[in-house]
Amino acid sequence: MTEFHTLSHDLQVAHLHDLARHALQHWEGDFADIELVKHRENAVFSARRHDGQRVALRIHRNGYHCEAALRSELQWMEALESSGITVPQIIRAQDQRHLIEVSHAEIGRRHIDMLAWLPGASAGTSEAGVQADTEIDFLFAEAGAIAARIHLHSADWQQPDEFVRHAWDEEGLIGANPFWGRFWELEQLSAEQRELLLEARRAARRDLRQYGRHLGNFGMIHADLVPENLLIEGPQLRLIDFDDAGFGWHMFELATALYFCLDDPRYEQIKAALLEGYHAVKPLTEADRRTLALFLLLRGTTYLGWIHTRQGTPTAVEMAPMLIERACLLARHYLQE
Repeated sequence: MTEFHTLSHDLQVAHLHDLARHALQHWEGDFADIELVKHRENAVFSARRHDGQRVALRIHRNGYHCEAALRSELQWMEALESSGITVPQIIRAQDQRHLIEVSHAEIGRRHIDMLAWLPGASAGTSEAGVQADTEIDFLFAEAGAIAARIHLHSADWQQPDEFVRHAWDEEGLIGANPFWGRFWELEQLSAEQRELLLEARRAARRDLRQYGRHLGNFGMIHADLVPENLLIEGPQLRLIDFDDAGFGWHMFELATALYFCLDDPRYEQIKAALLEGYHAVKPLTEADRRTLALFLLLRGTTYLGWIHTRQGTPTAVEMAPMLIERACLLARHYLQE
């Protein structure tokens, strides 16, 4: 079998369409209008069931999450939904499983799940940031409030015994083998840039241990509160894409929400709205607020790890210069504090 990632984009899409059509047989009903809407990490298809319901079929990439971790993500989403937090509803297969596994001659075995399609327009993209006409105060105050509700739920939630997710903890962020890759080994870094990031890494280890972790500042987080995962529909904001969700510091969540807004001329307004929205639901301490520069740096280094493990891909090539420049800027700012 040819390695899937070596195939042309058109061939990959054709094979994924085949797999999606085959997988849909595991769910009740007949499906039409099957369209690929996202193909970056996972492949996400939109489909319309015979009763009119629109669904999202997710074909998970290999090597990121094991089956137990994927099932745990869906269990956590169901727990959030049952507590009144609007997330995509899981549609179980005919045999009531959250998750199925399907094999394809050209793709191999893949895990697949189905979610109800959430209405709304994306607030922006990671590449371009928040759309210019977006009501900033509403968007980020709501995003902060949703994050706070998720974190409060996490502190009280009795997770299942077999619950498995990765951690955005000290090891996952700056350990010997960070979850998203050894960012300091990125080839495009100059010697000066590499030393700057290593100095910041050493300081971050000390500061993370000083800050500590407990139910009030650490737990299950969404970990991908970027503009494209925030859906606006009238007076409502909804959150999608829990693929990166895991155990982490609450302030890392807020740093993620701010990261792709750093160049936005409205950044200070965005930051104020996000922190105020969060604080109104789950009060932030001064110790929490002082870690923002630390967690912005750590968010920046995770993206360097991400492109390091995807060398040569179009996204990595396109975004590397910006991500390197931003990580170094965040490192200098953090070290000067």
